[in-house]
Amino acid sequence: MNQQQFDRMKTGNGFIAALDQSGGSTPKALRGYGIDDSEYSGDEEMFDLIHKMRTRVITSPSFTSDHILAAILFHRTMESEIEGKLTADYLWNVKGIIPILKVDKGLADEEDGVQVMKPIPDLDEELALAVKRGIFGTKMRSVVKKASPEGIKKIVDQQFEIGLKICAAGLVPILEPEVDIHIPDKAEAEDILLAEIEKHLAQVPEDVKLMFKLSIPTKAGQYSKLIDDPRVVRVVALSGGYSRQEADELLAQNHGMIASFSRALLNELKVTQTDEEFNQALKLAIDEIYAASIK
Repeated sequence: MNQQQFDRMKTGNGFIAALDQSGGSTPKALRGYGIDDSEYSGDEEMFDLIHKMRTRVITSPSFTSDHILAAILFHRTMESEIEGKLTADYLWNVKGIIPILKVDKGLADEEDGVQVMKPIPDLDEELALAVKRGIFGTKMRSVVKKASPEGIKKIVDQQFEIGLKICAAGLVPILEPEVDIHIPDKAEAEDILLAEIEKHLAQVPEDVKLMFKLSIPTKAGQYSKLIDDPRVVRVVALSGGYSRQEADELLAQNHGMIASFSRALLNELKVTQTDEEFNQALKLAIDEIYAASIK
């Protein structure tokens, strides 16, 4: 583990930029950027276009370590270059921003009111490559669709089981058991989720370091004890479908929780914007998300 990166993640002001759209979510991200499905053919062209978009974001003068602690990358982005450097190298050594890698392979079908992660058969190889590439930590997502004790237990069991393997590889895992913001029993689901997380944390040695990426809770301060736990480096929030304004307002009510937004960060960026327009739109988003993250 890079101690300088760890100290910055633990104590620095700022938020995490989620730039980890994978094969399934990339077409939607490109459409949001103003590139229609008809404008490319096949995965190679699609991934080239999304890398150009991410490169434009990362190299922007608005995208700095003054406000951004880390950026989450997709595998292909990690293996791609920005200005002649591998992306993680560029982020840390040029921008001073910590690189994090998405490692999950997507979601299984819903069962017991949740979607656990699909198997990750090449996890050991991916973690070894991540260490080689200078990655600080990882991220993996599952989703709660119902306040189901059985289902939520399955999600937390899986997140911790894989998360501890990631810790053993020398990386800091972000466990992301997302609660769907649209479900009617969201608050109840969050209570069950917190209880399960606390049970697992109680069995983890204090020298193990984890992070959590969670939906902004219905009850402000829901995760305060989690934030204060010595094994928890940071608790970060996903925007989960809220507009940026809604997400910022709700996040600001949760002291110590910082943003890890994707759509809410990138939503106003368009391929047709001039560099000046693009950089200004990105700066506005970053400034607003940063302000909510340091409340």
